[in-house]
Amino acid sequence: MADSEVDLDAEQYDKHREAGEILAQVRAETADRVEVGVSHLEVAEFAEDRIRELGGQPAFPVNISIDEEAAHATPGIDDETTFGEEMINLDIGVHVDGWLADTAITVDLSGHDDLAEAPAAALEAAIDLIEPGVETGELGAAIESSIDDYGYNPVVNLTGHGLGHWEQHTSPTIPNREVSQGTTLEVGDVVAIEPFATDGGGKVSEGASEEIFSLEREGTVRNRQARQALSQITEEFRTLPFATRWLETDRAAMALRRLKRNDIVHGYPVLKEDDGCLVSQKEHTVIVTEDGCEVTTRDRA
Repeated sequence: MADSEVDLDAEQYDKHREAGEILAQVRAETADRVEVGVSHLEVAEFAEDRIRELGGQPAFPVNISIDEEAAHATPGIDDETTFGEEMINLDIGVHVDGWLADTAITVDLSGHDDLAEAPAAALEAAIDLIEPGVETGELGAAIESSIDDYGYNPVVNLTGHGLGHWEQHTSPTIPNREVSQGTTLEVGDVVAIEPFATDGGGKVSEGASEEIFSLEREGTVRNRQARQALSQITEEFRTLPFATRWLETDRAAMALRRLKRNDIVHGYPVLKEDDGCLVSQKEHTVIVTEDGCEVTTRDRA
């Protein structure tokens, strides 16, 4: 699409902005509730309910990643886990009629201030470079250099991403390290810049637990609970990720196992660094403009 054809005042961009404004408020209010002894489930449900109160919908379940965890961790329906003196990443998304915003912040209760600051500095370094014509590889180089300056490693197999309509991850990919070939950003692109820093090796792998799912394809199942779950998934969440605890059917976990066995939904295992390592994260959503970018998830205070 030629730059002259992009109307940044179009309704879809206003909805991206509305989602970002809601998200900035919810991120700040949610981070304030993270304290030693507080329940993960209480914090996740607070954020998700607050999003709805402010006129949006959760774009995905609130991710609460602890220490070596980097992504895809969300509490189960009866989860009684509480926060300790840990490194905690909150990753929160909002959509308004399917137009998205995505953000993350580290709340550090572990005493590793530099590691918590590294991805925030890297994020600002990348945002400073964004304009039409910049290559995503340049953003990755800035992120890697900034995290390296703090003495840590970027997580190289996690990336930022584009945000589409009802699509949480779409092109372009925004690397967290220097790459030789990237994508050129254009006016109107909506992207989430998402640096991760670690004192580990810089690669995450899949853990065993899985509480987040999304629709893979249309399908039919005979089991009543699975049919009920699928109806809610297709009508309410569409292709966006959802949590087991969001399903209104009884025996939701069993229903999801049936849907997964039939390749109708797929799961997102928790992604983790090596045990004993720590991962920090910071993320903003931006709209590429004619002369730079607009950060839709920036604090309004």
